[in-house]
Amino acid sequence: MMDVDKLYDMLRKVQEPKGYYFNKDKERTFELLQALLANKERYGYMACPCRLAAGDRDWDKDIICPCVYRTPDVEEYGSCYCNLYVSKDWNEGKIPHPYVPERRPPEKIRF
Repeated sequence: MMDVDKLYDMLRKVQEPKGYYFNKDKERTFELLQALLANKERYGYMACPCRLAAGDRDWDKDIICPCVYRTPDVEEYGSCYCNLYVSKDWNEGKIPHPYVPERRPPEKIRF
């Protein structure tokens, strides 16, 4: 299994050129990355650690990290739902850090 440091380095190199940065709170970031790796081990894919995955890749395809909600969340709030990916301005404290509401449709949320 990949370790958190490798995942961090790999994703940072891919995502930063696209304008998506990891939250500067490295402890929080590493907790989320560890949860992504746990979900990969559990489900076979890196489901968003802040949402309940169903364990069905087709059903969960919208929440495979980076989820389909990341772009609109970062554009509107400067951060994705779980605060893993943020904008440069968010990290630098140039914009407020509001609560990011859940965009996933209620019918996709299974309990």
